[in-house]
Amino acid sequence: MLSIAPAIADDDKPQPKAQDAAGRFVFLGDKAQKLAGLQTETLTAVTTHPEFTAYGKAVNIQPLIELRNRYLVALTEHSSSKAKFNQAEQAINRQQVLYRDGAGSKRSLQDQQSQWKTSKAQVDAAQIQGKAIADEAMLKWGKTLTDWALSTDSDKLSAFLSGQQTLLQITLPADKQLAADVQTIYVEASGNRSAAVKASLISAAPQTESTVQGESYFFQTGGRDCSGQSCGIHTIPGDNSHIRTGMRVAAWIPEQGENQPGVVIPKSALVWHLNQAYVYIKTDADKFSRRNIDNFTATTGGYFVNSGLNPGEQLVVTGGQMLLSEEFRGQIPNEDDDN
Repeated sequence: MLSIAPAIADDDKPQPKAQDAAGRFVFLGDKAQKLAGLQTETLTAVTTHPEFTAYGKAVNIQPLIELRNRYLVALTEHSSSKAKFNQAEQAINRQQVLYRDGAGSKRSLQDQQSQWKTSKAQVDAAQIQGKAIADEAMLKWGKTLTDWALSTDSDKLSAFLSGQQTLLQITLPADKQLAADVQTIYVEASGNRSAAVKASLISAAPQTESTVQGESYFFQTGGRDCSGQSCGIHTIPGDNSHIRTGMRVAAWIPEQGENQPGVVIPKSALVWHLNQAYVYIKTDADKFSRRNIDNFTATTGGYFVNSGLNPGEQLVVTGGQMLLSEEFRGQIPNEDDDN
């Protein structure tokens, strides 16, 4: 805590600590301000969207990869059985012609019919197996991720496998909903809003967390835009470098409703006394006013405040704690004062 040396010329002494009716003013001369390293900045107007906090986890995609591998095997088996079935169908057609013309035996025709039925059963079994895998994926992962996993023309899961992106499942509180226009949220593993990174919406999750009775959604880190049916890769290197599979994450999600006007203050501007947050506003060359800050929201730039502070005011960003000490020291009766 800083203190001001009293050995200063009369004109440069800290002026008597005057207070208004609320007891929230403190006076400090220019030289004392410099000695204390007091700094201010001008507040500027900003708008932000109200947010609520949800929680989730970084999901292991290994089960989805296994479903993909099983599906590709089923496709291969279906293709192979289909080829055998086509051969059997051609063979039975030829045998039917031979039998009708009296050039083939009934036994040979029956053998070909039996082979045709076996081949047809193999085709049907492979098709059913593929559909069962697709249904299993849909029940757990939803349509979008299932389409990515079961696609044969490109591997849309490669960014997850390489670690460039991380799959997240975020579960909302029971009384919250994801606004229809929300495509991007912010996430962070340690719960630090100022260090949060973007995550893009993939789709609703068909299953939710058993401990939280809210809607659940899949998101992905790494800056990939998934607002449409197909997703273009726009990876931002390092965006999710600190989020690993299995980690719990906090998520900040825009509320439904309009933007709120306010100001953003740096963290250093807040001072605390008896669990109440305050800031100091410089209202004159040597006069500072203390303000209650009852509602503030962490942002990447500090704290968003939507009431009590006005754009254009001079906010004390360094030295607020010293002003608080000076203010309360001015309220202590002087032991030499006989009044």
